[in-house]
Amino acid sequence: MSTLTALRGPVRVVVRQHRWTLRIAAGLALLALLGLVALTLRSSHVAEVFAASGCPVDGGAGRSCDVTARSYLDSMFEYRKIFDDVALALLALPALLSGFVAGPLIARELESGTYKLSWTQSVSPARWLVSKLAVPAALVLAGTAVLGAGLYAAQSVSDNPYRSEWYTMYVYATTGTVPAAHVLFGAAVGALVGILVRRTLLASALSALVTGAVGASFAALRAGLWPTSTVTGRSLDVRENIWWVETGHLTGTGGRLSQDVCAQAVTESDRARCFADHDITGHYLDYHPASHFWPLQLVETGILLALAAVAVAVAFRVLRRRTG
Repeated sequence: MSTLTALRGPVRVVVRQHRWTLRIAAGLALLALLGLVALTLRSSHVAEVFAASGCPVDGGAGRSCDVTARSYLDSMFEYRKIFDDVALALLALPALLSGFVAGPLIARELESGTYKLSWTQSVSPARWLVSKLAVPAALVLAGTAVLGAGLYAAQSVSDNPYRSEWYTMYVYATTGTVPAAHVLFGAAVGALVGILVRRTLLASALSALVTGAVGASFAALRAGLWPTSTVTGRSLDVRENIWWVETGHLTGTGGRLSQDVCAQAVTESDRARCFADHDITGHYLDYHPASHFWPLQLVETGILLALAAVAVAVAFRVLRRRTG
């Protein structure tokens, strides 16, 4: 019997047990996708109407144009906030999935003892755990991919002057391979925590907390996952669409000083004196250009998949030891 055929029974049971949760989740995803389509059409229409008015965005062409420009910018800013809210919901999915796998899917059955029914009907503990991981992970991966693609397309088509850059959390963490990696990591953590804790509420809370903490850690440390490019000089020629990582002053010996060293200097003479006192001869900027998007994505994805593999391996080992 093939692996796929062997898993049909356990998979069917998981889907049947949690069909209402899955239906609600699918309905919410569909509503979010339809909302993105509607919002994209609306923002594109607003942009077209404003372009047809002939008014400049920065105003200065009369009171009527100033009012039109302000109304346009206010509307586009509100649309940008909605896009960010959708992206934030996508960022929360790995933690929600992790809590669901750990609590309702695994810990609840271990806590109540209903797992014994499956294990006595030609379903091994390993196959039981695989089904608990495969069903929610596959569905959330599909939903994340569709919503992420829809969000990216909506932001690209809407021509919003407040559109987020590629390196912002709302864009970077919802495109590429990173969202899928976080989803798989969340499912793996959920499986491990559920088997270890065996208490529904505690397992859900702990798993979601761990997954969320790891996601927040990557957001904070992401810039260091790939070597930065550097530009130096007396005045920095900064290109557009780059991710500023660190900027500061350079001394005559090539040493680096914080940007705040002469921040207290008010006048130009005070600033010049401060520069001379600290031997500041230029400035530096460490940054990621847009070409670093995929290297950063792939490094983060690789780390998350490795952590997920370790969590799954430990989960199966613990399950095997406890079940003999």
